[in-house]
Amino acid sequence: MGRTRKGRDISGWLVIDKPAGPTSTAVVNKVRWAMQAKKAGHAGTLDPDATGVLAVALGEATKTVPYITDALKAYAFTVRFGQATNTDDAEGEIIETSDLRPTDDQIKDALGAFVGDIMQVPPKFSAVKIDGQRAYKLARDGEDVDIAARPLWVEELIMTDRPDSDHVTLEMTCGKGGYVRSIARDLGKALGCFGHVRELRRVWSGPFEASEGLTLAQVEEMAHSPELDTHLRPVADGLVDLPEVRATPEGAVRMRNGNPGMVFASDVEYGDECWASLDGVPVAVGRYKAGELHPARVFNL
Repeated sequence: MGRTRKGRDISGWLVIDKPAGPTSTAVVNKVRWAMQAKKAGHAGTLDPDATGVLAVALGEATKTVPYITDALKAYAFTVRFGQATNTDDAEGEIIETSDLRPTDDQIKDALGAFVGDIMQVPPKFSAVKIDGQRAYKLARDGEDVDIAARPLWVEELIMTDRPDSDHVTLEMTCGKGGYVRSIARDLGKALGCFGHVRELRRVWSGPFEASEGLTLAQVEEMAHSPELDTHLRPVADGLVDLPEVRATPEGAVRMRNGNPGMVFASDVEYGDECWASLDGVPVAVGRYKAGELHPARVFNL
């Protein structure tokens, strides 16, 4: 028999304003310990030195993680001009330098090439898999890492500040799979002066905002207490980008058993992906077909 995972059957989202230093996995482990939860995960990794919103899913909320991962996200970051590093951030070794510094107008003109549907090559020091191995492991071993370009949707990229000639502060809103370090690297190349990320903060991710998040110090202070539970957000918050349909009581029973169930729908079409609720509680996610939802994920709430 398999081992039974210890902990509470608790479900929902806890929004953390991650500090610089810990890994995303370390933050998840801290939250799981503090909530005494059986199961936890997160929606979108932040580099250890990055700060900002890290949405931690507990219990049944882990089934909604893909929808938050796919959602738009916003970042505020500072680019350091004149230096390229092997990691594309301030932690890496400087591998190229330049005395050239772009003007404000040159920066603004260059940003347009990074908006819309673009192709982006992830950093060599990233978690991208190459022949089954993480790129960062190959790079650390000194191997020549060749990563293929990947599509990325960038909704907005604007300059918000120019503290000095060496730095520029930018804000970016983008879709799934975006690497801010790659934006900094490629912007530096486009301007002929090299560049890397100096500071990075994820401002919001889907419905979750850093300004609403708890600090790790607050999580530790409220650990193992009912007070921490009051900060838990509903599982349904992970489904806000999907249309909602209403399940009948009989339909909810059928869907929870993995079968198509009757729903009431007004703004969805045949084949649309949506989520069904009963009394506001998620029942399942699936495809709408002729008055029924065909479940792909079922919630035990």
